[in-house]
Amino acid sequence: MTEQSDELAGLQAFVSGNVQGVGFRYFAMSVAKELGLTGWVRNLYDGNVQVVAEGKRTSLETFLERLRQGPRSGRVEEVRFSWLPYQGNFDRFNVRF
Repeated sequence: MTEQSDELAGLQAFVSGNVQGVGFRYFAMSVAKELGLTGWVRNLYDGNVQVVAEGKRTSLETFLERLRQGPRSGRVEEVRFSWLPYQGNFDRFNVRF
């Protein structure tokens, strides 16, 4: 890890697989809150789940690992993600509908 690993960052991820109707959004929200992240998660019409999160880079990296695992009830096939600059736009993490 670099000395900058605690810098604030943003993350956008698209999760595909069996990720809708299996509690994935609430799994993501629980993990995000546990890691002190802010942002949101929502289902997409194409069957994927979109996640936008902000916080410490190290926490976001852990979040990504957990998203790749997913809840026991689901099956993650792929997580496509990109790093974003920290914006400070969120005060908590929630599920969007």
